[in-house]
Amino acid sequence: MRKFIPGSLLILLPGILLCLLSCTQGSCFEETECYVKASFYDNVTKTLHAPDSLTLYGLNNDSLIYNSTSGVQPALIPLNASTDNCTFVIMLNGITDTIEFRYNSSPHLISKECGYTFYHYLDTVFPIKHHAIKDIFISNYTVTNLNVENIRIFY
Repeated sequence: MRKFIPGSLLILLPGILLCLLSCTQGSCFEETECYVKASFYDNVTKTLHAPDSLTLYGLNNDSLIYNSTSGVQPALIPLNASTDNCTFVIMLNGITDTIEFRYNSSPHLISKECGYTFYHYLDTVFPIKHHAIKDIFISNYTVTNLNVENIRIFY
C-alpha cells in the first residue's frame, strides 16, 4: 500500500526547518554601558593613587554612585545622553568638590544581540570648586564601552 503525503505538507515542512535553522542564539556578552573612566593621581608624585574614601553623586539627582567607597580605581561615571552636560559632587577623603562635564552624545550600534548604546565625546571637564581636586586632564575624549581611561583627576 502506498502512503500519501499531502503537497502542502511538503512545502510547509522545509519552510519550518529553514526558519528554525536561520534563527541565531542571541546573547549579548559585550559591555553595553558607556561610563567616563576617571583615574585618580597623586598631585605631587603624578602617580596612580586611589582615594581612601570616594563619594560621588549627580547634582540635582538622587543617584548615589559611590558612597564612602575605598580603593576605587578607576571610578565609573555615567553621563546622561539626553543632555549635553552633567554636574557631579565628588568627595575625596572627606573633602567635597564639584565637577562638570560638557559633551556631545551619539547612538552607536554594538551588535544585533546587544542593541544600541550612546558614545559621548567630551568637550570639557572642569572642577567648579577647587578643594581637593588640583587639576583634571582629559586623556581620551571619546567615552565608549571599552575599558580605556578618559580623565585623570589629580588631588
